[in-house]
Amino acid sequence: MRRMIFLGLVGGLGLAALLALGVWQLQRLAWKEDILATIETRIAAAPVPLPANPDPQTDRYLAVATAGEIAPQELHVFWVTEAQGAGYRVISPFVTASGRRILLDRGYIRDADKDSARAGGPVEITGNLLWPDEGDWTTPPPEEDTNILYARDIAYMAERLNTEPLLVVLRDGAEAPRPLPVSTTGIPNNHLQYAITWFSLALIWAAMTAAFLLRTRAKT
Repeated sequence: MRRMIFLGLVGGLGLAALLALGVWQLQRLAWKEDILATIETRIAAAPVPLPANPDPQTDRYLAVATAGEIAPQELHVFWVTEAQGAGYRVISPFVTASGRRILLDRGYIRDADKDSARAGGPVEITGNLLWPDEGDWTTPPPEEDTNILYARDIAYMAERLNTEPLLVVLRDGAEAPRPLPVSTTGIPNNHLQYAITWFSLALIWAAMTAAFLLRTRAKT
């Protein structure tokens, strides 16, 4: 009898824990979907003038429009796209009409076009402010001799190009390279799969607990 009580207690606690984890993931799913909807709304909003003192939290993904000139310097960030494969994001200084120097993510080029000349000069652009969260301790350091970066490190890029630590990811305005606008595509949202996994484990756990209890009862 004591054995059945012990097995029932362990089984019940385990089942409750697994169900709680599944419910928590459903709550996380609703939270993440709300965040993604907010981001998509901000990305697609009508562009506003470039803020004087943008905030990385409140102004993240803000749609902006400004006029100025693309300076000739470039940094190349290694990038892989599904359609084109390996290539680079081109980061250039952008000098606004008011004289501010900011970072401009101009978009994607193929590896073969790395050393090709690209048009600069005066242009009106629209894009989104972004403070990328890329790279970790496994990310290789920048290769200054070949001008290749492996993450969009704003502080590093601003120092190299003598700009403000402010990045605009181009959406429209410049001819080349091909823009890679800000989107929610790369933001993971796997909470539904996690919830299904926890609920599946809960079902298996319940079945195993019931089997153990029935076997123990039969022996008793």
